[in-house]
Amino acid sequence: MCNNHKISGMPLEAAHSDQDNPDAVVAALEDELVDALTELVAIPSVSWPSHDAAHVRASAKYTAGLLEDTGLFDAVQIVSAPVGETSTHGQPAVIARREPRGGGPTVMLYAHHDVQPAGDEEAWETEPFVVTRVGERAYGRGVADDKAGVMSHVGALRALKALRPDPDLGIVVFIEGEEEYGSPSFTNLLEAHRATLASDVIIVADSMNWSTEIPALTTSLRGTATLAVTVSTLDHPVHSGMFGGAVPDAMMAMTRLLASLHDDDGGVAVRGLRESHRRNSPDYDESRLRDESGVLAGVDAIGHGDILERMWTRPAITVTGIDMPSVDEASNTLSASVRACVSIRVSPGQSAAQAAEVVTSHLLTHAPWGARVSVDLIATGDGYSAAIDSVAAQLMTQAMRESWQTEPVEMGIGGSIPFIAEFLTVFPDAEILITGIEDPDTRAHSPNESLHLPGFLRATGSETRFLMALNDGLGW
Repeated sequence: MCNNHKISGMPLEAAHSDQDNPDAVVAALEDELVDALTELVAIPSVSWPSHDAAHVRASAKYTAGLLEDTGLFDAVQIVSAPVGETSTHGQPAVIARREPRGGGPTVMLYAHHDVQPAGDEEAWETEPFVVTRVGERAYGRGVADDKAGVMSHVGALRALKALRPDPDLGIVVFIEGEEEYGSPSFTNLLEAHRATLASDVIIVADSMNWSTEIPALTTSLRGTATLAVTVSTLDHPVHSGMFGGAVPDAMMAMTRLLASLHDDDGGVAVRGLRESHRRNSPDYDESRLRDESGVLAGVDAIGHGDILERMWTRPAITVTGIDMPSVDEASNTLSASVRACVSIRVSPGQSAAQAAEVVTSHLLTHAPWGARVSVDLIATGDGYSAAIDSVAAQLMTQAMRESWQTEPVEMGIGGSIPFIAEFLTVFPDAEILITGIEDPDTRAHSPNESLHLPGFLRATGSETRFLMALNDGLGW
């Protein structure tokens, strides 16, 4: 069980002795870590129901084996939990626990072993599920998001065992198996394994660094809400030549309705969505935005004001899909009904459910020509915002500073990790640190996803230093 230790102030400079060299130990582990990562990536563990769940089970089994091989844990188990109130179980997770010795604290290491689908394989320059090294980068689906997170934890544990053969630190590893599909059984997993997962510090290795040379702690995340919108104007499709010009079709109404979500500059035009402001972070100009995102020459950036606030702390709305005839199947027909998926990124501090209600109200009251609109809420997840002044955050910052040999930064992420809010609900006294293995060139979720290997090793070294600091009495 968690000992509910509060992290206290201790000299950060004493985080490890001069005789300890975690970065050298991690560097010596590089080949075996990359080999294991290669085998893990070769398992296409897509957690979506449309894909073979046997691959996710195989990935969980391989991950459990990696944790067992560290020799650190009292127990390693593969578990699953029901989805909501149904009898259907979600994808398997791996949970390992080592009880603290001598009354020390417990740290949880979180990552996920499931991945996004490969997508358009013709857009890949390498085989999606075969790790391919090109210079300092390794390419493959999940090589960064988040199987590198899994292997960074494994590497830090192996290095810790080499430097502290019988550590006093309590350690929990929680490797989820369905994060990319929205973690539908996450709440039940937490409840079923609350005692095993209880920790004083939680490290979530599923974010990114400022660059390949500058590490970061993520201190804010936007929330998320997803809506399915249906617009109907006819009781059946009709000939566009016979009725076009007098009869509004559903596609025409849908495009007008979706356009109302933004102003002429591309800023969100929905009243009731809140904004917040970012804290200290490095400068970020439009040239870097264009370089990192691939905005085409001549195409303007959208929105208003500070670029990082647009991406980190202000709301954003994206239409991520429309059910409509494809160009190849197009006919001269007025559509009777059209569906669209609307993704909302919610400012930290605003409830995702409230934001969904606001956007739903906008859609229902802005229908053109009296078109019938229905909106179904698919999912919500609240955002996250935290200060960087906790001692745990200071210990991690010092660990990053030493392993990366540069000053870390505090940054926000425009994406969402909804389960962070659930961690805080179940473990309100735990300190959460969100670290990253990715960088701006990673292209997670996209073709040609990649991992910067030197950054991966530095991130692993940072985590090793942090674990050593807690084990050696720093912070409590």
